[in-house]
Amino acid sequence: MTAPLATLASPATAQTAATSAPVTAPVTAPAAPLAIGPYEVRPPVVLAPMAGITNAPFRTLCREFSGGKGLFVSEMITTRALVERNEKTMQLIHFDATETPRSIQLYGVDPVTVGKAVRMIVDEGLADHIDLNFGCPVPKVTRRGGGSALPYKRPLLRAILREAVSNAGDLPVTMKMRKGIDDDHITYLDAGRIAVEEGVTAIALHGRTASQHYGGTADWDAIARLKEHVPEIPVLGNGDIWSADDALRMVRETGCDGVVVGRGCLGRPWLFGDLVAAFEGTGAPARPTLREVSGVMRRHAQLLGEWIGDEARGVIDFRKHVAWYLKGFSVGSQLRKQLAITSSLAELDELMAGLDLDQPWPEGADGPRGRTSGNNRVVLPDGWLKDPYDCAGIGADAELDTSGG
Repeated sequence: MTAPLATLASPATAQTAATSAPVTAPVTAPAAPLAIGPYEVRPPVVLAPMAGITNAPFRTLCREFSGGKGLFVSEMITTRALVERNEKTMQLIHFDATETPRSIQLYGVDPVTVGKAVRMIVDEGLADHIDLNFGCPVPKVTRRGGGSALPYKRPLLRAILREAVSNAGDLPVTMKMRKGIDDDHITYLDAGRIAVEEGVTAIALHGRTASQHYGGTADWDAIARLKEHVPEIPVLGNGDIWSADDALRMVRETGCDGVVVGRGCLGRPWLFGDLVAAFEGTGAPARPTLREVSGVMRRHAQLLGEWIGDEARGVIDFRKHVAWYLKGFSVGSQLRKQLAITSSLAELDELMAGLDLDQPWPEGADGPRGRTSGNNRVVLPDGWLKDPYDCAGIGADAELDTSGG
């Protein structure tokens, strides 16, 4: 019914199916490969941790399209849930045998708990690289002082980084953050300097504040300023990378050492093939037909079922991806609704067989996707903004007990 994944993943096929866009010359910067501890990331492209998205099946798809090049990070793992061996969390930290290095993102607000989680990862060989989440803007995280709220408390940030790095042994520790809480509470330059002083290996900056969530335009100038501010370690840029050209432009304009791609790959795991081709100057962007896209959709749903251990639950989990995959294609509203309530691979196959599978890649489908809401009030603990150096009352009881955002 659908074209196999290999058809779309093949560089030769992708070029044949692509538009007549010229082959892009290799980007001149960064001159050196991105170093994450002992690991060289070529090209310097990282899959952003996304709650409910960057599980093992989605990482598999992205790696297949990239030819195994790049770095692919797990969705957010809560340190308390990891230390307590929460069943869901233990499944989320599963890595495919082909994943190397294994990158895990941790969220926590209590230095002691963060240190225990890192030590557990080291002692049990659960991952090869640890990323710390200081960028999540969702209320259930920020109301506890976590995510993008945490860097405002400079001593707390330092304590968490110190515990993580000191317990990590030879594992590299990186961090992902935002510019600050809002335009009146900007933290990224102070946070960057603290990170360098505490031995963090690299920093990724999303060029938005927490109050912006995913609205407005990412501030790439902030990425450039951070790179100038912490020349000792790699800086990665994140925000508004919707195409491989956007990634090249970010590197040229900011001087960053690499890019972190999040919402741009929703429903488009082949974007990582585009990114490899663009950085290496080897090809034009993929422009898959709906037939090829449907093949990837089918494989994604199947991988989820195999990972969860239940076909129906896998297809149900896949439902949230349907609109992203079909963005821009001509699909009737009724059929879209049916696809969004499927619960078996057979049902998914039957419905996709009713699509006009010969449709070419739609114009404009490379643009923004995912959440775009902005100008949100950031939910914070009482009195959080009174004093950036007062960390009283922050402890283990503020930790979330579930992973995945």
